[in-house]
Amino acid sequence: MTTIKLREGAPGASILGLGSYRPRRRVTNDELAQVMDTNDEWIQSRVGIAERRWASEDETLVDMSIAAGGKALAASGLAPDQIDLVIVASASLTAPIPGIGPQVAHRLGIPRPGAFDLNAGCAGFCYALSVANDAIRTGEATNVLVVGVERLSDVTDQTDRSTAVIFADGAGAAVLGPTDEPGIGPVAWGSDGDQYTAIEIAAGRSTMTMAGQAVYRWATTKLTQTLIEAMEKAGVTAADIDVFAPHQANLRIIESMAKKLGFGEDTVIARDVVLSGNTSAASVPLALTALMESGEAKSGDLALVLGYGAGLTFAGQVLRLP
Repeated sequence: MTTIKLREGAPGASILGLGSYRPRRRVTNDELAQVMDTNDEWIQSRVGIAERRWASEDETLVDMSIAAGGKALAASGLAPDQIDLVIVASASLTAPIPGIGPQVAHRLGIPRPGAFDLNAGCAGFCYALSVANDAIRTGEATNVLVVGVERLSDVTDQTDRSTAVIFADGAGAAVLGPTDEPGIGPVAWGSDGDQYTAIEIAAGRSTMTMAGQAVYRWATTKLTQTLIEAMEKAGVTAADIDVFAPHQANLRIIESMAKKLGFGEDTVIARDVVLSGNTSAASVPLALTALMESGEAKSGDLALVLGYGAGLTFAGQVLRLP
């Protein structure tokens, strides 16, 4: 019997470069208070958001992906023709066919890569990062571009204070390549599908609904164990973590997780949510890029990341910053 031959991959994969794009328009809490029953104090006390970015008509999902992806490519030092797989994570595509992965690749000048979209809600980037990591380690890809991009303003009722004060737009990207030493740890992922309606756009509707208190309880009681599992799988402890960059959904959730994990003053905590809002699949790469650009995080730092959201899905990893 003929044996099917498998490829041999690299010992590990690492992030070679990061990039981001933030829409031009800043939407403050005071602006939202003009169209709904809310105010700055109410919003900041509950979710910690002071402002968020909403995309304009000319800032499409593809355009924002190209901007972020192009920066990640430049930071990686690779040429477009060295990328052989493109994964775009998003939960806000308004047209189901075709996906935007092939369009993003084409516009960036990447010739004939594998290209597809992935929807795991706000966990999308971390899911895609794991898929890219495994593709490199198994030899199915050499260099991978991963993009997390959202225009949640398109699917948000902008007069509904339960969602409009939270959700926002933007794009973040990472280029991954093979390395002798692993730069991305094993993923700790899963789903609690019994709560799939907690965040949804129901059939026949065009805007999102969210059971905010249910999601808050789930995130603060269930997901700390996922972070511990991600560290255990990578063979590290909380004392080894330099940067904690979970999904930027709610500042109270971020600080609750950091406290439960015992992170002190020496650990850099991402708080990008304050000025960017909840950008779903884009939030983790946006937060990491912001920390690198500000100098709060540096090349070689060990970061713990976590994405979680609609589904309800979750995924966490330990990674080395480029």
